[in-house]
Parts: sequence; C-alpha cells; structure tokens
Amino acid sequence: MRTILNLIWFFLGGLPLFIAYIFFGAIACIFIVTIPAGIASFRMANYVIWPFGRTVIPKANAGVGSAIMNAMWFIVAGLWLVIGHITTAAAQAVTIIGLPVAIANLKLIPVTAFPFGKQIVPSDSGLF
Repeated sequence: MRTILNLIWFFLGGLPLFIAYIFFGAIACIFIVTIPAGIASFRMANYVIWPFGRTVIPKANAGVGSAIMNAMWFIVAGLWLVIGHITTAAAQAVTIIGLPVAIANLKLIPVTAFPFGKQIVPSDSGLF
C-alpha cells in the first residue's frame, strides 16, 4: 500500500515539491552561514519525494542552535515551502484519490516550517 500511495504522491505533487526543496537547498548553500539549512533542505527533499513509510520525530539533543536555524529557515524558505504544500494539498483534495496524499501533504507542514531538531526515520506502522 505504501508503494501505491508513494506513486500517487509522486505524480500528484511530490515531484514539484522535490524540485522546490532542491532549489531552496541550492540557494541556502550559496552562503556559508546557511549551509546547514541547505543540507536540511536536501534531507527534506529526500523525504518529500517518497514520504509514505517514513515519519518525523523530534531529536532529543536539539537546542538553541536548532531554534535559531529554524527562525532563519522559516524566513528564507520555510514560509514559501509551506505555501507550496498548502497549494498542492488543495489541488490534491479535489479528487477522491488525492485525499490521502493531500492529508499527508498537510502533515509535512510542521517539518517544512521548522526542520531543525527533527529526524526522519522509517515508520513501523500503517500507511503514514
């Protein structure tokens, strides 16, 4: 079931979102200070291309540095990627087949807005 949902996801919005994450990651890697944001963007691009079967959990050792980078990330790229997720989810929700992927798309918003201090791991349960 995960494979089917991942294929539907890929064709109904995963690829454009993947490209957006790669774009913002490349922009972030231009400046030395924002290279960690670029790396986080590439990590999230890997997640957003094939999200079913993986989940996001908080890191136990996240601290003040994560909070500062989250603030910078949200201003530079997070807000725009969140808008992309909302727009894509609205388009996906138009069809019945797109509803599960639209819901998954909305579940990606917290990690999109604030990626630092989070870790992507394989999920052991169900569809999501």
